[in-house]
Amino acid sequence: QVQLVESGGGVVQAGDSLRLSCVASTRTFSIYDVGWFRQAPGKEREFVGVITWSQGKSYYADSVNGRFTISRDNAKNTAYLEMSSLKPEDTAVYYCAADRAIIPRTTTAQYWGQGTQVTVSS
Repeated sequence: QVQLVESGGGVVQAGDSLRLSCVASTRTFSIYDVGWFRQAPGKEREFVGVITWSQGKSYYADSVNGRFTISRDNAKNTAYLEMSSLKPEDTAVYYCAADRAIIPRTTTAQYWGQGTQVTVSS
């Protein structure tokens, strides 16, 4: 069982930056893909990006590509989502998730955090 805890959400203005963190409870964090997802009110959960465990490669949704960056620090069992040039349409609850393999542009993963709210005002 892997427990994930997100933090770093808040209320920011359009154009601002924000960094979310995702801390995992497992000692085997280094062999899990970590994905970030979001869900806006009234909408389905959507893929934001993923960083793989095998090569540390990252893949992003078109809507955030070039603005968001995912990184990981295996020594700290932590993954990060750096968000810049935030837009009001980025407002959502952001979730991190972990699995041995997370397929980009899907929303399937084995372990999920509880989510953290990001609100971007115009």
